[in-house]
Amino acid sequence: MLFKTQSASVYGIDAYLVEVEVDVGSVRMQDFNVVGLPDNAVKESRERIKSALRNCGFEFPHGQGVTINLAPADVRKEGSAFDLPMALGLVGCMGHFFGKQLNQCRFLGELSSMEVFDLCAAHFLQRWPPANLA
Repeated sequence: MLFKTQSASVYGIDAYLVEVEVDVGSVRMQDFNVVGLPDNAVKESRERIKSALRNCGFEFPHGQGVTINLAPADVRKEGSAFDLPMALGLVGCMGHFFGKQLNQCRFLGELSSMEVFDLCAAHFLQRWPPANLA
């Protein structure tokens, strides 16, 4: 199943949209792949996401492969602010957002084991129109 969320990142002084596409069941069992030029902090998000979902009462999709694509693929994605949109995509793949509109929101946030999420420096962004992006 595929679920998309939206986020944003900074490249130099410009902000740009990042589409987070989460696909569960598309690869070998137990694989967790993040593609789209992620740095090490983004690649290490698996354990933060698993822990945060478990502590919020959600199950991580065990026995199924997970592929997360961060688009556009030609720009480097840095930092842990993609934890929240990736986790929301996983929850969406499990059917918890059926019929809900998340495409009007942009999500940024680092997940924590103890809390739902920690606000990152850019804060949790809601209803950030794409027109505001350079």
